[in-house]
Amino acid sequence: MQPDNDVSFETALGQRVEDMLDACTRCGKCVEVCPSVKPAGIADASSEDIIGGVLDIVRSGEGPEASRKWAASCMLSGECIKACDYGVNPRFLLAMARVAIAKTDNELPDRRRQGVARFRDISRDVTVLSRLQLDGEVLERLGQKSASVSAPDEAPDFVFYTGCNVLKTPHIALLALDIMDALGATYQVMGGPTHCCGITQLRAGDVEMSGRMGSSTIEKLSHSKSGQVVSWCPSCYVQFTETTLPTIERQRGARPFEMTPFVRFLADRLALLMPHLQRRVEMRIALHRHPGVAGIMEAAAEILQAIPGVELVDLRQPAVGLQSVNLSVLPAFKRELQLNELEAAREAGVDALVAVYHSDHRELCAHERDWPFRIINFLEVVGESMGVHRNDRYKRLKLMQDADQIVSECGDLIALHALDAGKARDVVVKAMLGEQPLPLNRGSRPIELSPNRTAPT
Repeated sequence: MQPDNDVSFETALGQRVEDMLDACTRCGKCVEVCPSVKPAGIADASSEDIIGGVLDIVRSGEGPEASRKWAASCMLSGECIKACDYGVNPRFLLAMARVAIAKTDNELPDRRRQGVARFRDISRDVTVLSRLQLDGEVLERLGQKSASVSAPDEAPDFVFYTGCNVLKTPHIALLALDIMDALGATYQVMGGPTHCCGITQLRAGDVEMSGRMGSSTIEKLSHSKSGQVVSWCPSCYVQFTETTLPTIERQRGARPFEMTPFVRFLADRLALLMPHLQRRVEMRIALHRHPGVAGIMEAAAEILQAIPGVELVDLRQPAVGLQSVNLSVLPAFKRELQLNELEAAREAGVDALVAVYHSDHRELCAHERDWPFRIINFLEVVGESMGVHRNDRYKRLKLMQDADQIVSECGDLIALHALDAGKARDVVVKAMLGEQPLPLNRGSRPIELSPNRTAPT
């Protein structure tokens, strides 16, 4: 590809969008396979009309209501990508449709303010919740504090990119690093709000700022011996690999690095990992699945099945979305899925419901209180077989279900990091206890939804 360094990020992105619009035949196969269509209430509309309307929205910001609903209800499952025979990424087009709608509905100053506000909210929540769990030394290990601006003496084999929100459940990220240590890989950890992927700005419709922030982070990530970035967060992975990196490639003529999700990275090195899986883990496990990044769930299952003693149980539940947080666009549908899965896990008699991603863990972990099985991350199972353990302080705190008790429990770390206790409590209420899509059981029985399976808001 010939570089076009004279064009802006927004212009290069627009050129990519035009190419994809031209390639789309409006056949509607992407709509037909999409799991969002029925719960979004647009199953009666023509699939050809829906995708045609999306193309109209991308071009002009205007289009039929069914197409707007489809764009708004995208859970990033990725089924549409597999269904297309013409090399079109419908998931990317839906993201661009949402950008076009945002541009039509709001002027740039308003969009920029919205993007800044969302970014500040995420930064605050990540900063506070990570500091309620970790001291300064461990934060440094996760690429925070002074480590966020330091450069290693020698380029590492890999850059490990955490994204932002996994820092709310830091035991997951720490286990990933422990495993990389065991494999002998050298790495530099980067992530958190200082290494933003630009997704909050894109969602607000501020393409210029999204490109600026994403490009800045890409420059920071572009320093490893292998030219490889190992990533954790699926949202960041989709943002970089479907929006930012291809656009920069169009500008520069080449990508600065390739990005690999950690779970696939680990599965590719399963032969190196297996000698470390020495301890038997006698557990019947059900894997909580989201298919949005190709190969991740298959890789997680392969790794779990390599652990002595593990029995993997298929609950035969729908697997949709990129991760749990992406199902929030269809809240009633999301609660129904979560309740059905908890019930299926109980009926199957599993010892643990095992999630891969951090948002899944945050939303599900407190249900451990009310159901007869554990809710853990799959890296905890890997770590147990390796003899490696990290305390899940997030789950322990959330199970308290009392903001004042949580703040009191974290008093030493609040003092250590000079946090405002009142503001920390606000974050706990909103970003920890408030992140509970399916309400916890308040009595002796698991929660029941109404006959139409719609939980109260």
